[in-house]
Amino acid sequence: MKTKTTRTFIAGLALLASTAAWAGTEVHFTKPEQFSDVSFDQTERERVLKDLAAHFEKLGESLKPGLSLKIEVTDLDMAGRENPAMRSTQDFRVMTGGADWPRMRLHYVLEQDGKVIGNSDAALSDMSYLTRINRYASGDKLRYEKQMIDDWFSSTFGTQVKRPARK
Repeated sequence: MKTKTTRTFIAGLALLASTAAWAGTEVHFTKPEQFSDVSFDQTERERVLKDLAAHFEKLGESLKPGLSLKIEVTDLDMAGRENPAMRSTQDFRVMTGGADWPRMRLHYVLEQDGKVIGNSDAALSDMSYLTRINRYASGDKLRYEKQMIDDWFSSTFGTQVKRPARK
């Protein structure tokens, strides 16, 4: 009986240690149906939010061990404008380089081993999104938003963002 209790205790300690060392990123979108500019189509909107969450999570992997990040996106205004007259089976966005740059508002909480070490509201934007080099493939519908997020992540958390090789 003592051996079984000891094994259970050791297993519990191992689980606790692995949980404490886990670093991850959680992303939530608050009232996405009220965001400034996301696709009219619900399926497309869900795909965009899923892709953005995956991008944040990928960036979170570059944080130091023991750090976890919680992000709450409160508004999104995507690059370009959706033109309802030109709708097809996919989202069609017109980009002019005028007042249609990507923007995002979010709140983040950075924790180390369960303790909050930083939190803030952030307003991301990239007014020069069409005039600068973008390392994401031209076929990536979120290439401008991802670049904007990369820039914010790098400057906020001091990490070097690995961008994909162009195809």
